[in-house]
Amino acid sequence: MAISPMRAASEPSRTSARLESFDPASGEVIACFEVTPFVELPAILECAQRTQREWAAQPLRRRCERLRRLRGVLFDRRHELVDMVTRETGKPRVEALFHDVLIALDTADYYARRAPRLLRPERVPHHNLALRAKSAWLHYEPVGVLGIIAPWNYPLSIPLGQAIPAVAAGNAVVLKPSELTPWCGAVIRDVFEQAGFPRGLVQVVQGGGEVGAALLDAITPENGPHKFVFTGSVATGRRVAEACARKLVPCVLELGGKDSMIVLADAHLDVAASAAVWGAFTNCGQACLSVERLYVEASVADRFTALCVAKTCSLRLGPGSDPETDVGPLIRPQQLERVEEHLRDATARGARILAGGRRRPDLGPCFFEPTVITNVDHSMRLMQEETFGPVLPICVVRDVGEAVRLANDSPFGLSASVWSRNKRRAREIAAQLRAGSVLVNDVASYYASCEAPHGGCGWSGWGRTHGRAGLLEMVHLKYVDVDHLARWPKSWWYGYNEQLLAAGDRFVEFLLAPNWRRRVQNLPGAVRLLPFARSSRRV
Repeated sequence: MAISPMRAASEPSRTSARLESFDPASGEVIACFEVTPFVELPAILECAQRTQREWAAQPLRRRCERLRRLRGVLFDRRHELVDMVTRETGKPRVEALFHDVLIALDTADYYARRAPRLLRPERVPHHNLALRAKSAWLHYEPVGVLGIIAPWNYPLSIPLGQAIPAVAAGNAVVLKPSELTPWCGAVIRDVFEQAGFPRGLVQVVQGGGEVGAALLDAITPENGPHKFVFTGSVATGRRVAEACARKLVPCVLELGGKDSMIVLADAHLDVAASAAVWGAFTNCGQACLSVERLYVEASVADRFTALCVAKTCSLRLGPGSDPETDVGPLIRPQQLERVEEHLRDATARGARILAGGRRRPDLGPCFFEPTVITNVDHSMRLMQEETFGPVLPICVVRDVGEAVRLANDSPFGLSASVWSRNKRRAREIAAQLRAGSVLVNDVASYYASCEAPHGGCGWSGWGRTHGRAGLLEMVHLKYVDVDHLARWPKSWWYGYNEQLLAAGDRFVEFLLAPNWRRRVQNLPGAVRLLPFARSSRRV
C-alpha cells in the first residue's frame, strides 16, 4: 500500500493539534479528531490487557454471539457507513458498499459461524508406536493485545477484517487507522461498543506515522501489544518489522503488490478487457490487488488493447457521491503526483499513452483520468514500483514463457491472474507464478472470500489475514500431551547402561528398518524398552 513513511517517535508530535479529515473530491474538511497524546499510550495498553483477560475467560460461543450482534450493527448502519467511506476516501458508493461494508459484514458473519469449529482443540495423532500410549491436542489461545496499523484505501474492510478474528480468538485490539481516514477509524470502536463488546476491548488511537511509531515504542511484555498486523508501504513495513524485532514481538505485514495479469490468445478477450479495466481502475487504482502489469500474447494484442482503450474511454470520472460515477479521485494530490512521475518516466523511455493521462482540475484537486499505456518494459518505474493509481500498462509478449518470466520479474508477490479458455493450462501457468494468490479468469475478487487467505511473499510481506490462516495469526499455538501410563517410569530415563543402548538400537530397527522382516526380528529386543520394562539401574 502506498502510504507515507512512518516518522520516528522522537520527532515533535501533534499531541496538541487536531487531525483533519478531508473530502478528496472537493478538498474540504469534513471532520476533526484529537491526536492521541503519546503519554496516554501506556494507560491505553494497560486497559486493553485488563479487558482482554476478562474477555478471553468468556466461552468462545459467547464471544461469537457478540460477533453476530456486531454483524447486526454493521447491517443497520450500512448506509451511514457507505456515506462515510465515500466522503473520506472519494471512492464511488458502489465500491464503498461492496468493498468495505459488505466485506466487513461477511467477515463478522463468517467468524461468528466458523470460529467455534476453527478454534476448538484439535487432536494430534501419533504415528510413532512408542508414543501410542499418549494423547495429544493443539490448543489455540489468544496472544493478548493485538496492535493493528491500518491503511486508508479500504478503511473499514481491512481493519475490521483483522479486528474481528482477533476478538473472536479472545484478544484485545488497539487500532491506529490512517491519518487520512480518521473518521472511519473512529467508527470502528463505536460499532464494537454498540454491539455489546466490553469497553476497552477495541480502542482507537489517532494520528500520523509518529503515533504508530510511539505505539511500537510503547510495547511491554506485560501490556503488549503482543503482536502487530500492519498494512501499508514497503518502507514503513520495514520500520515496523525492525521495531517489532527489537522487542521480540511477531508481526504480520501486508505491503502491497505489483500484480500481473496474463492474457493468452485463447482468452475471452472482451471479458478479459473488462476485467483488466476494472482491475486497474477500481478505487482509482489505489488497491494492493490492482492490475499494475498486463502481459498479452502478440497475436491478439492489438484487438485486446483496442477493447481496453474503448472501455476506458467510456468510464465516468467524478465524485463518489454521484451514483453514476465509475472512477473517483485519488486520495491526495501527492498520490496524483506519484502517478504523473511514473507516466513521465515511462513516456521518456518510449511508452505511448493511448487513453487518459491527464489531471482533471475542473473536477477537483485529486482527479486523474484513467490511463492506458503501451510499449512498456521493465526498465520503467511503472513496471517495477507500485504506482497505486489509475494506470493500466500493457506489455506485448511473444508467448506464455515470456509472460511468466516477466510476471515473476518483480520483488512483489501478492496476486496475479491468468486468462484462458483452457482451465487446465491456466492452472499449470498459475503454478509457475510467484504470488500468494493466483486467479484464473478473474481479478482481485478473492479478497471478498472469507475463506481465502490473503498475503504474499517478497516485498508483499509475510503472514496471512482472512480465513483460517488469518485466524491462526491471532492465536498462540499450545501443544498439550497426556501420558496414559503414568504409573511407570520411562525406560529411556536415567540410568543409562549397555543393555539400554542395545535395546534402544533394536527398538529403532523395529520402528524404522527399511523392511518388515528386520522389524519383526528385532521385536523381542525392542520389548525391553517398553515403559513398564525394568532396568537393573533405575534413577
